[in-house]
Amino acid sequence: MNEGLRERKKQATRRALGEAALRLALEHGPENVRVEEIAAAAGVSTRTYNNYFTSREAAICAVGVERARRLGDSLRARPEDEPLADACVNAYLAHYRGQEDPDREAMLMIFSHPSLHVEFLRDAAAMSGPLVEAIAARCGLDPRTDPFPLLLATTLGNAVRIATLFWLDGDGSHPFIEVLRETLERVAPVAAAYERTR
Repeated sequence: MNEGLRERKKQATRRALGEAALRLALEHGPENVRVEEIAAAAGVSTRTYNNYFTSREAAICAVGVERARRLGDSLRARPEDEPLADACVNAYLAHYRGQEDPDREAMLMIFSHPSLHVEFLRDAAAMSGPLVEAIAARCGLDPRTDPFPLLLATTLGNAVRIATLFWLDGDGSHPFIEVLRETLERVAPVAAAYERTR
């Protein structure tokens, strides 16, 4: 099996486990879901499950966290001559555009259960590496010696989290992407200010 096919199979297995965990948590409550049930629902062994996740909380949060991992690709796809602030906002919007609003019930569950919320934030932060690298490449910086790429990635990640909270607290009349756009545009000046100092 070539490396590309192997990686796609691993991603498919991880996605299946995450989707099964989230579905079971919504049906039975996250505290009532067992690892064995998640593995069985995804059609794999418990041993295979343990190759992907170290806790039930990590599996339940996996679908949302996976979105964060792909944001680096979205930023790299933006035109090179696009200002950094615009590129960041447009990368996030392009990433979410065309998708349905996040599952409201699922996000309410994750944000209202402390153990799930902590896991979601920890995993999203850990998976932000590709976005940090994409920002660093765009700015010509070394993320090991310059804090700006991590600072901007963290600021953008917090903006998405806050947009999600506001969307969840709303009456449902505004699509998530509209709330996200407004929130991201509030933090875009961080990127614009950096470009002005270069």
